[in-house]
Amino acid sequence: MKQRSEQRIPVLVVGGSLVGLSMSVFLGRLGVRHLLVERHARTSHHPRGRGNNLRTMELFRVAGMEDDIRRAASVLRDNHGILQAHTLAGSEQEWLFRQIDPGGKTAGFSPASWCLCSQNDLEPVLLRHAEKLGGEVRFGTELVSFEQDDDGVTAELLDRSTGRSSTVHADYLVAADGPRSPIREQLGITQSGRGDLFHNISVTFRAEQLAHVVGDRRFIACYLTHPQGAGALLPVDNREHWVFHVPWHPDRGETIEDFTDERCAAHIRAAAGVPELPVEITGRAPWHAAERVADRYHDGRVFLTGDSAHEMPPTGAFGSNTGIQDAHNLAWKLSAVLSGWAGPGLLNTYGIERQPVAVETASRAALRSAEHSHPGFDAPPVGGGGGGRSSVLPVALGYRYTSGAMVGADAKAPIVPEHFAATGEPGTRAPHLWLNQGEVDQDTARISTIDLFERRPVLLSGKDSAWRVAAASAASETGVPINCHRFGDQDGVDWQNSYGIGPDGAVLVRPDGFVAWRSTDGVLDRQSELQGVLREVLSLS
Repeated sequence: MKQRSEQRIPVLVVGGSLVGLSMSVFLGRLGVRHLLVERHARTSHHPRGRGNNLRTMELFRVAGMEDDIRRAASVLRDNHGILQAHTLAGSEQEWLFRQIDPGGKTAGFSPASWCLCSQNDLEPVLLRHAEKLGGEVRFGTELVSFEQDDDGVTAELLDRSTGRSSTVHADYLVAADGPRSPIREQLGITQSGRGDLFHNISVTFRAEQLAHVVGDRRFIACYLTHPQGAGALLPVDNREHWVFHVPWHPDRGETIEDFTDERCAAHIRAAAGVPELPVEITGRAPWHAAERVADRYHDGRVFLTGDSAHEMPPTGAFGSNTGIQDAHNLAWKLSAVLSGWAGPGLLNTYGIERQPVAVETASRAALRSAEHSHPGFDAPPVGGGGGGRSSVLPVALGYRYTSGAMVGADAKAPIVPEHFAATGEPGTRAPHLWLNQGEVDQDTARISTIDLFERRPVLLSGKDSAWRVAAASAASETGVPINCHRFGDQDGVDWQNSYGIGPDGAVLVRPDGFVAWRSTDGVLDRQSELQGVLREVLSLS
């Protein structure tokens, strides 16, 4: 009889794809012991989920991974825009958009920039950093069952290669187990939304001569409209490896088995407009575009993240980015509660904040798919919204929390605005400003305000030391660790304008870089004010 092993761990993460691995990195950066289990034997080998937006790259930057990710993404560094064409070889073509960031305007909003890195290239980078930070990651390990009570979660795990079972006792369980989440199903958490929108078969293939047909058109994706070759072509290396998303209609009785190598190759040749194009099919995988969001994001000590919490069409790459940002929001809250400087009620704000963001983002992803006529999606563009509502920047950087772990947020403000503007209001992402090297205690060439936010709350103020003294007293009274940063004369006006305060004002920023509170002109009793804000934001008694 095999002996069962038992383990105690603060956090158990189930699912080792982009969101689960990101959660492991974020927890590791915060010093939270955890175990991640993934039922597959290795990271993804299929090139998908490639778009990483500004906010996600900011998070990866602060976590020390940006350079490694850009190296992994170097092969697609010069690919931009989405092209639409009847066939690749034909003259009928137009750019749906040519540049992700035309004119480089986003450099004024963020220290990071967009990055095109396929999932199969990104996951190994995340895994290396997760393990380097001390995270325990077990591939080929499946969650068999779990139970929870007031003290924690007991999970039964199965090593799929050896058949050995083990028991893990965790304080909290994080579900990153995909759109068909068994954890969500067991919890009985329902979903809302329009459901399935369209279906594709993702076909990987080799075709060296296709690069000659594509020429110098370095696109992110090309939507082909030929009746026998409709679909989306994505480059993997711009040379010989490619992906083609073929529309799939299970509602008409089509099965995955119907997509034989011969059928897929003929489809690709029709799309290319080259009847004799040599094509070698190397793999295929079905995927479903849907608009669904979980009605609750947690149950007791179990939390949903990523696709287990929401599904949305791939246009705009909103799904994976929203999931990674879920993980970042939850990680600092778990760390704060486990470390004792926040009350358990802080964890209730995770769903309060993230669920409305997913609802609005999923809606915009569907709208963008309709506007771009994504292959397989027959819905017409939604009238009355258009342009601004489907643009990426307001979704990537402009989303806000109207209630949750902050004080003074505008409860009536839109979750995602029509146009992006950094305002410094409570509930919004703290604006980016470059800091003078002499104003920070870090030995590095260039620092952004974004780089200040990770492990603990940060109080930003002018050169007057009164707020620093008040923060030290409030921290002593509440037990909340606070970092303080004061802006000198050179940056004083810029930071006041960016954060919407006067010379005597201050701003409290959460570890995830969102503004928790601001005093626009200062207050008489700064210590009492800060102490009350910390207790409210962090659910302290």
